[in-house]
Amino acid sequence: MGRIVHFEIPATDPEKSMSFYTNVFGWEFKKFGNEQYWFANTGDEKAPGINGAIMKRKDPLQPVTNNIGVENIDEAIKKVTTAGGKIVVPKTEIPGAGWFCYFTDPDNNIFGIWQPTKK
Repeated sequence: MGRIVHFEIPATDPEKSMSFYTNVFGWEFKKFGNEQYWFANTGDEKAPGINGAIMKRKDPLQPVTNNIGVENIDEAIKKVTTAGGKIVVPKTEIPGAGWFCYFTDPDNNIFGIWQPTKK
């Protein structure tokens, strides 16, 4: 069963957005490598909820995206397309971390699929 494990908030001005979420909700951010991508720690790991990230907006229409964790991304991609979804960003590797892709469901909602690298 796939669960939502991560969210991404696109921002035209990531620093301004991080300041907003820090001041309003107390979130903490950590930059990921050389990317314009900052992980968001949204609270106590023992409490309900998920962490996410703020990223530099890549497209004016880019929405907030929830990412669903899967064991096998290739199998999940097949299931998405068989069930009427469409892959909009192909499977992409983040070296040392895992693989992701983005898809739309039959109602054009966009989600991500995330398969972490097995340790």
